[in-house]
Amino acid sequence: MTNVALVAKKLAVLEEHLRRLRERRPASLEAFTGNALLQDAVAMGVLVVVQEAMDIALHIASDEGWELAATYREAFVVLERHGLLSTSLANALGGAAQLRNRIAHGYASMDAARLWTELPAGITAFSEFAGAIGRFLQPGSAKT
Repeated sequence: MTNVALVAKKLAVLEEHLRRLRERRPASLEAFTGNALLQDAVAMGVLVVVQEAMDIALHIASDEGWELAATYREAFVVLERHGLLSTSLANALGGAAQLRNRIAHGYASMDAARLWTELPAGITAFSEFAGAIGRFLQPGSAKT
């Protein structure tokens, strides 16, 4: 049975960092690429959001006795197999797991323009993830 309190706490952190990302993304690419501190803040926010989502996915799969993912990308596929996420959302989140790895392990080579451009779709995907997990945590939801 999923540890609802733990997952809800992680979900709250994820949602707070999504809020911050929405606020931090400037209207123009030029404003973003011209501000290294803002780039750092956004990259860290993305890293936190993706890490929390992966942790949530792995916790749910483990707590429910589902198969364990071999990769971070697969953590979202496991949730898709059990009906928590759509295939398209699982694929989008899996791509974000790769972005997390690029930020964490190759920070100096981060493409600021790509990050700025892809951020709105990423925020939307993780907002959808948060909604799906919130529904899963509701009393009476099918946790199979």
